[in-house]
Amino acid sequence: MDSPMCLVKNADGELCVEPEAMDYLMGLKQKVVVVSVVGLYRTGKSYLMNKLAQKRSGFALGATIQSKTKGIWMWCVPHPEKTDHTLVLLDTEGLGDVEKGDSKNDAWIFSLAILLSSTLVYNSRGTIDNDAVEKLQYVNELTEMIKVKSSTVDEEEGEGSQFAQFFPNFVWTVRDFTLQLEIDGRVITPDQYLENSLQLKKGYGKKMNDYNLPRECIRNFFPSRKCFVFPSPTTPDNMHRLDSMDEAELSGSFREVSDTFCRFIFQESRMKTVIGGHTLTGEMLGHLVTTYVETIAKGNVPCLENAVMAMAKIENQAAVDEGLAVYQKGMEDVKALFPVDINQLSENHLRSETQATKAFMKRSFKDDNGEFLKALVEAISNHTADLFKQNKDASEKKCKALLENLSAQMDQGMKEGTYATPGGYELYCNHHDNIVAQYRAEPNKGVRAEEVLEQFLKDKSAESSAVLQADKQLTENEKKIQAEKMKTAELEQEKAALNEQKAEMERTIENIGRGQEKYLKEMKEKMEEETKQQQQEFNRTLERRMQEQKDLLEKGHKEKAEQIRQEIEEIKKNNQLERDANSQNQKALLDDYKQQAEEQSKKIEALMSALNNKSQAPVRVVERLCMVM
Repeated sequence: MDSPMCLVKNADGELCVEPEAMDYLMGLKQKVVVVSVVGLYRTGKSYLMNKLAQKRSGFALGATIQSKTKGIWMWCVPHPEKTDHTLVLLDTEGLGDVEKGDSKNDAWIFSLAILLSSTLVYNSRGTIDNDAVEKLQYVNELTEMIKVKSSTVDEEEGEGSQFAQFFPNFVWTVRDFTLQLEIDGRVITPDQYLENSLQLKKGYGKKMNDYNLPRECIRNFFPSRKCFVFPSPTTPDNMHRLDSMDEAELSGSFREVSDTFCRFIFQESRMKTVIGGHTLTGEMLGHLVTTYVETIAKGNVPCLENAVMAMAKIENQAAVDEGLAVYQKGMEDVKALFPVDINQLSENHLRSETQATKAFMKRSFKDDNGEFLKALVEAISNHTADLFKQNKDASEKKCKALLENLSAQMDQGMKEGTYATPGGYELYCNHHDNIVAQYRAEPNKGVRAEEVLEQFLKDKSAESSAVLQADKQLTENEKKIQAEKMKTAELEQEKAALNEQKAEMERTIENIGRGQEKYLKEMKEKMEEETKQQQQEFNRTLERRMQEQKDLLEKGHKEKAEQIRQEIEEIKKNNQLERDANSQNQKALLDDYKQQAEEQSKKIEALMSALNNKSQAPVRVVERLCMVM
């Protein structure tokens, strides 16, 4: 993307998605790291985004008191340090713009930035004092603006800990910072400066509650926090031309902090994930943007769980389509060779089916009841059946054309009476056997070679009998023996055709068995991967909450620390309940698939048994006829 484009338009307080930006996101198949910047208007947010894009200009910089950025603007650039990843930069319109006069609109912009990003940069100016913290008032409203679950027994219970599990990393950037980083004569880091500014005060009453509430919210919702303090980049007289100034013209200390900030974002900002630990591509991010903005436009509260489920449905259907396309493409080469034998067709089928399943598994997620995997299996099965039929039809067409060509001379001889003479039957048999020999010598006839030959011999049976009975050179006993030989040959060919069908059926059974094993293996691996992602997500949350509890204890906030301890116990309990529920769902899904596989196997075994019974009868007849001879 050469320059930023508007992703979410804000027109008179109404939010809507811009189609052009959405088209770009929908075409972005790489995984994404999403960095959003929020803050009061005219605090230099756009400059930070341009630095992250490693461009001098791009996002609009304003030199007046008027806000330049409206809505949310997006700039997608190759990630500087993660190969095959895209860095998505989101620049939001300034909070607190007096021209808007609608704080609710600010709250939605702030909420969207949180919902869409993996790292949230809050940009302010001056110092982190009580006024600066209070201006981050939108954090206090998050429980009213965002829902994690579509339904909970207690909407309030554990809300903060739930948010902490799914919210982005938090980076506070303080611009035009002029103070010394010292406390009680001791030099501190910017991170310590932030943590000190977020310390809670002991005591009760409205004043104390008003002071502690925004700090508690920031600590609860954003357990991963980082701070950077930027000195002024240049003199006030030069600020209006900041975007056109060379790096060398900026103050050295400002450049140093800017470079450290960018390195941190590039190295520490994780890929965008959603509930369950699933990483997003640009296309999936596009689905989220659409869902959230449409929900807000309808006057409803965005819900992480509902948005993820809606996205999963779209992505899983796309995974089915992609898997089927991979299978179809994999079968194109062998399809061009039709007719082929059953082994060649089966090997191509199994290879393409494996590739299709892997493509599906790579893209799909939260297919909890296996609905979409079943849809893929069915789609591949239908396409396979059609391919197998096409191969059979091609084989039949080729074999019939071959026999028609080989028997043309004999058919002409019948018309001309060539075989209607004494000794004509022997000549007919020679020609007949020669046709069969040439037919068998012809390669690549496909899966219906014996069946077509069987039908050919049956069709010639009456003709052969007529020639035999008309041959006056043969005695009645000789004619009887020749008739028995003819019948035996037909039965042998019938047996060969049945064996051909049996071989096809056996290979089909083998294919299905191998396919079932593969699907079960892929399903188990996918379930294990998703379980691992969920556990990693849980471990991160638990680690952060435990650190928060430790910090509170060290500062003497025993009551607050006890609340955190109770939250931790609740998080552990809920995690175990979710793991147990997931295990039960996974077991039920695997059992259901196994049961379906067993039922399918029984049906195939019944067909195979019927085919075996059919193939045994001709063998006994052949043996009896041979005994007569």
